[in-house]
Amino acid sequence: MIDLLKRTRQFGGGRILGLLLLLSLLALRIWDPGLTETTRLKSFDIYQLMYPRVARQELVAVIDIDERSLQALGQWPWPRTVMAEMVSKIAEQGGTVIGFDVLFPEPDRSSPEVAAETFQGLDPAMREALSRLPGNDAIFADAIRRSKVVLGQSGYRVAGGAPIAHPPIQTGIATIGPDPRLYLVDFPHLLRNLPLLDGAADGHGIFSIIPERDGVVRRVPVVAVADGTIVPSLSLEMLRVLTGSSAVLIKTDASGVRSVGVDAIEIPTDGKGRVWVHFSPPNLGRYVSAIDLLQGRIPAGSLAGKMVLIGTSAAGLLDLKVTPIHPALPGVELHAQLLESALTGTTLSRPSYTAVIELVLATVLSLILIAFAPRLNAGTLFLLGGTTAVVTLSLSWYFFTFRDLLIDCTFPLMASLLVYAVLVCTNYVSVSADRYRIRSAFNQYLSPDLVEQLAHSPEKLTLGGEQRELTVLFSDVRGFTTISEHYKDDPQGLTTLINRLFTPLTKDIIEHRGTIDKYMGDAVMAFWNAPLDDPIHEINACEAAFAMLDSLNELNEERQSEESESIPPMKIGIGLNTGVCVVGNFGSELHFNYSVIGDTVNLASRLEGLTKHYGVPIIIGERTAQAVRGQFAVLEIDHLQVRGKWELERIFTLLGRVEVAESAAYLTLNERNNTMLAAYRAAEWSQALEMILLCKELGKSFGLDDYYDLYVQRIRHLIDTQVSSS
Repeated sequence: MIDLLKRTRQFGGGRILGLLLLLSLLALRIWDPGLTETTRLKSFDIYQLMYPRVARQELVAVIDIDERSLQALGQWPWPRTVMAEMVSKIAEQGGTVIGFDVLFPEPDRSSPEVAAETFQGLDPAMREALSRLPGNDAIFADAIRRSKVVLGQSGYRVAGGAPIAHPPIQTGIATIGPDPRLYLVDFPHLLRNLPLLDGAADGHGIFSIIPERDGVVRRVPVVAVADGTIVPSLSLEMLRVLTGSSAVLIKTDASGVRSVGVDAIEIPTDGKGRVWVHFSPPNLGRYVSAIDLLQGRIPAGSLAGKMVLIGTSAAGLLDLKVTPIHPALPGVELHAQLLESALTGTTLSRPSYTAVIELVLATVLSLILIAFAPRLNAGTLFLLGGTTAVVTLSLSWYFFTFRDLLIDCTFPLMASLLVYAVLVCTNYVSVSADRYRIRSAFNQYLSPDLVEQLAHSPEKLTLGGEQRELTVLFSDVRGFTTISEHYKDDPQGLTTLINRLFTPLTKDIIEHRGTIDKYMGDAVMAFWNAPLDDPIHEINACEAAFAMLDSLNELNEERQSEESESIPPMKIGIGLNTGVCVVGNFGSELHFNYSVIGDTVNLASRLEGLTKHYGVPIIIGERTAQAVRGQFAVLEIDHLQVRGKWELERIFTLLGRVEVAESAAYLTLNERNNTMLAAYRAAEWSQALEMILLCKELGKSFGLDDYYDLYVQRIRHLIDTQVSSS
């Protein structure tokens, strides 16, 4: 009976953990951080790779400003007379609507009136004759006016953009529901074309595309707010001009934008007015080289009845995008595929209610596991889990392939899998604890007269620990392989050397109120402020670090006097970090160890490993540096991206104790070093290099040559990268 109650109590704990985990996972999904979003998006990418959309070559054509055209006509931008000829030839070929995926924000510099004003050595008659010729922009505007043309615009977010003198030409916007401005993608600025060209065009649409956080383009805004005005995308505006509609209709509800449409075409969007593009493989059949069009090398009527986009696939013009099914798709291809999807009704959709479906599905699957896990054996439970996984995947795949609907299967599957893992692990831990807890506790802590009490009340013995703010130290020998080779014929001598090293280092740590955690080969780990309170644990840890360096110098001097031949001196790197850790008894059922765990420990270990990279013996974390500033000479050396955190972690080195911190040399060096880091982080390479030269003069006495050489190498590499990319 007691055993039965015990097992019931243990499994009840597993159920509670499973429910708590489920609630945590549901909260995580509602928050939807980058990890869950990226996982979901990657699953949608797999669907697109497995089932891409079938391209419709007869609907959209692309006039491609490709490498061959650039070689024939020269570098971009081409004279506007060439663009006018291109528009005319497309119209002659029967193109219905022409959309420009390029901008013309400045006057043509090759225009006759510009030549009349700027060319040197022209006689007055020639200058007068040039000035009377029609301008290239006017010729281009006339060609636009004679055809159905939609000019592209670019939304951008860089603050301080130059104001545009002429007001934007507003496309008609009709709305059903709340104001869409509250939800749409917002570009503070809008780069438009010349007023002369804008006035001649039938429509104007933005072609700006914003990738997801992983750099992949999956959604394209079909309407956006730019420069305070609601503007359609290039593709949507081409559809409006094609259908002869006077306005774009935007439908919204409490969750955001629901759909956008013109005439009889309605396109489902996400809440921000973005369309999920169902991509097809790049269709080379829709591309026509610009030079072939201009030189009449395409069959008559090739463009008849087609919507025509003018864009570029040339790599040098930097309009290549990463998509789920292609690593470098021309930007104009995205607009072409969006037009095809809209005309054929094959755009993907992900309504706001899909998130609710996913949350409910995850909850149901997890509750089934929590409810039935104690009643099923391992094989049946595994079969149940596998069946639910197959059904979930199949439903998600069905809705994608037959309903063009995106429903995420990764979160329900991952949530139920984690709950299942917690139930299994909890049960295993409980059984193992029952089997070994008494014996382990006796071996570690207890006298025999307490064994009987624990046998009747095992809950009195607990594993785990408490959260405390600690300062953690890691120290490791540099170049240990070289030292080991010196003793390859004398392994006992190497053991003696390590013992000679750890003895004074251990003494230094303990004398400064530190606790030795463990020895790991040629490394040592220690921490401060546990088990006894230490209100100045950061200072004591730094004092111990300097004491360890002093002891190492003494050991190297002793070795030099003892050895008959030249031997490499020993060096150590020390990493210090302060933060909240969990400290207590950790280990297995057979052996406990009083130790610490947590992100603070991981970062301290990483800082120790970076000492060799930065050429300094000690590196400390930001919280340690803040606590000891004034007591020690602290110098910032870099900042790091810590795994699992968005904020950068600043790291520092120690140059000396309080007398160094008060010296003029350190104060001057610290000021120059901060200026150098600010210039480096602002990509002001020249200023950074100048400050490095000044810093190195003072840094020699502090042993910072390698540190500043590292930044010189970084800057040179960044400069070379910028030059090669330009």
